[in-house]
Amino acid sequence: MPVRSRVKTFTMDGQDVSGHESETILEIARQNDIDIPTLCQLDGLSIIGACRLCLVEVVGWNKLVPACATYVEEGMEVVTNSERLQNYRRMIIEMLFAEGNHVCSVCVSNGNCSLQYLATKLGMDYVRYPYLNPDRTVDMSHERFVMDHNRCILCTRCVRVCDEIEGAHTWDVEGRGYKSHLITDLDIPWGDSRTCTSCGKCMNVCPTGAIVEKGKPAGEMIKRREFLGYLTKMRGVNNNE
Repeated sequence: MPVRSRVKTFTMDGQDVSGHESETILEIARQNDIDIPTLCQLDGLSIIGACRLCLVEVVGWNKLVPACATYVEEGMEVVTNSERLQNYRRMIIEMLFAEGNHVCSVCVSNGNCSLQYLATKLGMDYVRYPYLNPDRTVDMSHERFVMDHNRCILCTRCVRVCDEIEGAHTWDVEGRGYKSHLITDLDIPWGDSRTCTSCGKCMNVCPTGAIVEKGKPAGEMIKRREFLGYLTKMRGVNNNE
């Protein structure tokens, strides 16, 4: 029989909570209706801790830690919402806007974008950093979908869902630092890919307007992500058989 992990008791924003040692701070926060913003994290996909929006404070620790990748410990005191954290999160959102070409008024996902939603929620009404205005392309070579690199925030949700759920690994990241960008296969047009199954999972998990379906108006750009939890659960069941 599988060995259950031990239960840990601790506090989160002054509230007594508990969770198994195999669970993360983010998981326990959601179980207790405590909101922690995320962009790269998505249930059913592996954890990479890339966006850093879920940073939290732990009393006695000398640095902020990502809630999505930090497992609970006995007696820890977690702070999920403070002025320091709000400033960090707003800074991250501002940098994402400054590093890309995010013009919400002309974006097909206006009103259905996680980046836009968090910018509003965190009170970002201007960007304090100089815009880089990168020269990025729009790949319309696929028969069903469009990849707009101007909207991409490198959350790698599409990379992970294509690899871990679909098993195709059509997407990957090339370059380093501000030169990092998504590529299809060995950096060929998406429409020329022989690995893409055209399943649309990458579009469904994209938090912005980077991957959209051709001919769909903004009102129909609804992401359907509930399949991830089911597929991941069934994969675990099959692996244990």
